[in-house]
Amino acid sequence: MVPMAHALMRRASCCLTVILLLGLSGQCFAAAETPKAQKENQVAEVPPSDPNAVATSVPSLPEELKLQKASLIVTPDYIIGPEDVLEITVWKNAELSKTVTVRPDGRISLPLVGDVNAVGRTPVQLTDEISSKLKEFKENPNVSIVVKEVMSYAVFVLGEVKKPGKYPLKSKTTLLQAITIASGFDEKAARNKIVVFRLGSAGKANEKFKASYDDIVLRDGVTQNIELKPGDTVVVPSETMVLIP
Repeated sequence: MVPMAHALMRRASCCLTVILLLGLSGQCFAAAETPKAQKENQVAEVPPSDPNAVATSVPSLPEELKLQKASLIVTPDYIIGPEDVLEITVWKNAELSKTVTVRPDGRISLPLVGDVNAVGRTPVQLTDEISSKLKEFKENPNVSIVVKEVMSYAVFVLGEVKKPGKYPLKSKTTLLQAITIASGFDEKAARNKIVVFRLGSAGKANEKFKASYDDIVLRDGVTQNIELKPGDTVVVPSETMVLIP
C-alpha cells in the first residue's frame, strides 16, 4: 500500500506542475497579446463619423492669412461696368431670363422691363430694381443675377513690352506686376520713362503718373510702384521716342 500511495502522490505532483506551467504560459500569452488586442479594441470602438465633428475638426485659417487674402481684393463690393456679362434669371419664367452684356452706355435691355442702368451698381442693387419693375407684371418675382464674365475690370499695357494688350484685373495689381503680366520689357524699352494714364471719375480730370523702373527697384522709389485701378493704361515708350528727359 505504501508504494501505491507514493505513486499516487507523484502523479498528483506531476499534474499540479503541469497545471501551474499551463497557467503561467497562458498569462504570458495574454500579456503579449494585450497591446494588440487593445489596439484592435481602440479601432473597433471609434465612433462613426459625425458631420458636425468633422466640420469642427477642420482647423480655421490663421487670421494673418485671412488678412493677406483680403488685401488682394480690388473692391469690397463688385461694381458692374461696361462689357460685363450678366446672367439674369427670373424663377419659373424662361422668357424673362436672359444673358446680357452691359452696353457702352451702361444699360441692359430686358423683356417687359426695357432698359435698365447697370453700370455703377452692385448685382444686389440691380436685382432689387429689376424685381421692382417686374412687380407691375408678375407678383413677387424672384430675380437672381450672376456676373458670368468680368470684362470691365481691366488694365491696358502698351508700348515696348513683350505682350502688350488688355489684361483683366483679378486682384490688386501694382505697376511692376502689370509689366510682369505683359511678359516684361522689350529690348527697346525706356524702362525709366514709364507713364500711367488714369481716367478721371466723378467729373475729375484725367491723371498722369510717371515712374522709373530703376528708381523702384534700386532706389527709394517705392511710391512710384502705384496700385493700378480698372481702366488704367500703362505705356512703356521706346528709347528712340524719348527725346526730352
